[in-house]
Amino acid sequence: MPNADINLKCRKPGALSTRVHLLQSHVRVLATATALSLGLVAVSQVADAASAMVKVDESSFHCIRQMSPVRHFYVDNLLGNIAGTVAAANAPKGAPYPPGSVVQLVPGEAMVKREPGFSPATGDWEFFELEVNGTGTKINKRGFADVNNQFGGNCFGCHAPAREPWDFICESDHGCEPIPIDHKMTGAVQRSDPRCGEPVLESGDTLALWKIRSIRFIGKTRAWFKSLL
Repeated sequence: MPNADINLKCRKPGALSTRVHLLQSHVRVLATATALSLGLVAVSQVADAASAMVKVDESSFHCIRQMSPVRHFYVDNLLGNIAGTVAAANAPKGAPYPPGSVVQLVPGEAMVKREPGFSPATGDWEFFELEVNGTGTKINKRGFADVNNQFGGNCFGCHAPAREPWDFICESDHGCEPIPIDHKMTGAVQRSDPRCGEPVLESGDTLALWKIRSIRFIGKTRAWFKSLL
């Protein structure tokens, strides 16, 4: 019996050592799995950030009537979230537009919601002055505080009063300075977008287009005189 006790006592350290080694192996496996998991999360976060980047070039703009109509303007989303953009546009008390949102009142002007943090002062909106014809779209100017509308007004300055709660989107009751055209004129311009093919003019559109061309000419003339002073 004494010998048996001695043998049993001799076996115990070995069993404990085996348990320690097993525990260490489990810890190493767990640490490796955790590191891999964190690495996958980091890769996923980088991929998500990359996919959230809003790339805007001339191919981003097309026939305005192929966009989603909301009252008297049109919207789209360059990241595919059209439902989110339309929901924000129709929110009765205003709502932030999702990244990728495109808002256009007329074919020659646009504003695009860029990725978060792109331009906090403008709510991440970038403004565009566009030139459109039957072959497509050309970006004449883009930016934040130095892009003007077709009547010489500064885009950001016009939209700034609608910052809250409308996320810089101007409508007749959003506090923005009114522009010198009405919905009949903007509708006529939308219906005559050359990128859409043949115009689909309604009664009165010809006169409305003449009026808007006259207003543009007056605006350009005033701007030219101001540049001389």
